[in-house]
Amino acid sequence: MRKEFVEYMTNVPISVSLVNILGYPLHWHDSIEILFVLKGSINVTIENETYIVEEKEIEIININEVHSIRSSDKDNRVLVFEIDPKFLKKYYNDIENVFFYTNSSEEGIQEKEEYYVLRNYLSQLLCEVTEKHDDYDDVVRESLLELLYHLLNHFHYLFYDEESLKGDDVQLERYHRIAKYISNNYMEKVSLQDIARNEFLSTQYLSYKIKNTFGYTFNDFLNFVRVMESTKLLLDTEMNISEISEEVGFSHVRYYNKHFKKHYKVTPMQYRKKYKVDDDKLEKMKQFTYFDLREGLDMASQYLEDYSRFNIEDRIETIDVDLSISEGDIDINSIDIIDLGDAMNLLIEDNMLIVVDIQKNIGFKYGIISNLISEEMGVYIGKNSDFINWRSIEKILDYFHKVDLIPIITILDIEEQDILKNLLLKFTDYFYNKYGNKMSEWRYAFNEGMGISLVADEIILEEQIINFDIKSKQAFEPDNAYDTCNIVTHIIQNCISVREDIILKAFDTPHKETKQDNELFFGDLGIVTQNGIRKPSYYGYYFLSKLGKNLIKQGEGFIITEENENIQILLYDVNDNKSNLKRKFSLNFMNIPNNYRIAKYEISENKGSSYGYWIAMGRPKRLGDDEIELLKRISFPETTFSSIKKSTFSNKIISINRNGTVLLEFKKVH
Repeated sequence: MRKEFVEYMTNVPISVSLVNILGYPLHWHDSIEILFVLKGSINVTIENETYIVEEKEIEIININEVHSIRSSDKDNRVLVFEIDPKFLKKYYNDIENVFFYTNSSEEGIQEKEEYYVLRNYLSQLLCEVTEKHDDYDDVVRESLLELLYHLLNHFHYLFYDEESLKGDDVQLERYHRIAKYISNNYMEKVSLQDIARNEFLSTQYLSYKIKNTFGYTFNDFLNFVRVMESTKLLLDTEMNISEISEEVGFSHVRYYNKHFKKHYKVTPMQYRKKYKVDDDKLEKMKQFTYFDLREGLDMASQYLEDYSRFNIEDRIETIDVDLSISEGDIDINSIDIIDLGDAMNLLIEDNMLIVVDIQKNIGFKYGIISNLISEEMGVYIGKNSDFINWRSIEKILDYFHKVDLIPIITILDIEEQDILKNLLLKFTDYFYNKYGNKMSEWRYAFNEGMGISLVADEIILEEQIINFDIKSKQAFEPDNAYDTCNIVTHIIQNCISVREDIILKAFDTPHKETKQDNELFFGDLGIVTQNGIRKPSYYGYYFLSKLGKNLIKQGEGFIITEENENIQILLYDVNDNKSNLKRKFSLNFMNIPNNYRIAKYEISENKGSSYGYWIAMGRPKRLGDDEIELLKRISFPETTFSSIKKSTFSNKIISINRNGTVLLEFKKVH
């Protein structure tokens, strides 16, 4: 069915949703629908007119108006308000016969004050149904009444074409009464003479005023109403054209065809053939996606600056922490694996120094190394020679031992098992003399399906085989996601909550698939840039490495640990937080056992983020040596110091920006 039934929210006579709309076919419903475009643009067809509604603009769809929506803007965001007219009828009895219009055709018209106030009312309703403060349902009803009176005073359909009716209640009521009479009796024989007699006006005068007020002559307006009503019968019934013509009040089908084509540029039959489809196909034509209302609240926050009940920024999430109680050992994914890339890269001194720094400050357990046993490294596979020059490989393995990394050696391009087995025997014989039982910790990754057949005691143990695809262990794929602070919270959430593997690289390395338009940030998976600048992702692992072994408390967006009487508190914004406003924590500490010095480390896009600083510099394609050194020095979390004394109770308020992270290190004062 084309007529849709709106389901309103619990306890309030309204439904509010944030959607991306690419297509929604012709339909109608009993509610008053208001579309508020927060991002992008949409095309809204109401009856026979199409309007382009752009960002910040509003379109109103009245009760039972046939309308459709389409858009080529894949990223649009639209707030959809559905208001129950039964509620409004209690306060304005004739709500079913009132139409509201906004002007989305004239450029700049929606910058006028009445539109700004309308945006405020809609944003306040959004705030109430999203925040759900105490008595929000009463506030929603009060706001709906204020919205109703604002619409009646500024967006009444009779004001759209005849501004002079504002302030003239007698004339406004008269022409509303006439329009209502026509709308309710269009299927009958309606004459201008009868209406003029009822209004005690001359026919000539009334004819002139109707043309002035409605923009149509009396007969054209009457036939326009008949045509509009006929579209519902064309779309939602099996009545033939003659029956529909008679049903809506035309004396002959040819007049119906004439007036229909005048407004829709097609005949009624052509309109039906084009738009009438069965229910299954109708559902498939709907292309829309719902989003969390909080994203809309963030986008509409500029209209809530003076709204006292909008207090997301001031809301504080309270965390009560008894420092004398431990919940046991910490249970998070350990910081295990870093991808060091191609073995040849580790023969470059600058890259070796980057890994030394990573291991000093973070300390991964395993390092993936690719193409270690390869011709590029001097191993000539398949040649008839008993002597293999292991010198370069030995240099890299010594380097692994020096930085306390266990190698995961990937062998992904040797397909002949006999050659591979012979090569591994020689590899094992040579390096066992140097590393001995230490080699039992090493891991190997082969082409899928090859590992198990190669297991033999004299080569490698079965538990040393790792079958996984390095490329599949990526976090997510938005542009520059691996360069921004978004990856920090993603890393932390995955280690603490989601428990999915994330394997990032030690440093960025351009490859042939890289779409590189600058030398610094091009979305690669490294935690350090190719010129040695720490990226925000570095500090995701850095913060995790600071956590203690004993868990004190854990919840959404925070974890508190202890080790050797020192306390670590990691607070982070969750990735589904769409608000640009700060998240605030009130930390209530009970039973503080010692005096502590506190170091607070904070990273967000404008605090300690090398990517954020690069954006602030204007996204330069290249940097000089002095600028690179400057970025290296300042790309560190903002650090402040404070203290806390041994006591029964103390409190700290901590604010976190969107996608920001804060680490508090409590160090016992001896």
